[in-house]
Amino acid sequence: MDTNLPNLPEQLSQVVRDAIRDELREQTKKQRRAARMYAGAGAAGLYGGAALTVFLLLVLAMAVPYWAAALIVAVLLLGAAALLSRGARSSRSELPDRPAAPLEPGVPPGAPVMPSMAPPSVPEQSRGPLGNPRDAGR
Repeated sequence: MDTNLPNLPEQLSQVVRDAIRDELREQTKKQRRAARMYAGAGAAGLYGGAALTVFLLLVLAMAVPYWAAALIVAVLLLGAAALLSRGARSSRSELPDRPAAPLEPGVPPGAPVMPSMAPPSVPEQSRGPLGNPRDAGR
């Protein structure tokens, strides 16, 4: 009786590799489609913004000379860029640049921090250097 038991680990690992490869290929195909859609939306938004800028310039040009209208539109766009940049900088400063150091030995850096399980209305007892609650009577 000939059995394939010695080849079973190799066959199993090949089946798993093929399944993972197929799943990754399918996920990548979906992500490519989404990336193309985002790129198209970005291009349409860029052209829409350009058309809106030209419209604003032409409307202002009815009241002031063309050079003044172009200057006003440029100042408005640069002001919007400065506000967006400031907003991006402030939101970036809220995020840590690198993961914090582990709080306990054996906890990898960047691991989620578990909140205290004590109810919010009950303050935690102060602890001594060995982690035991301090005696209030001392």
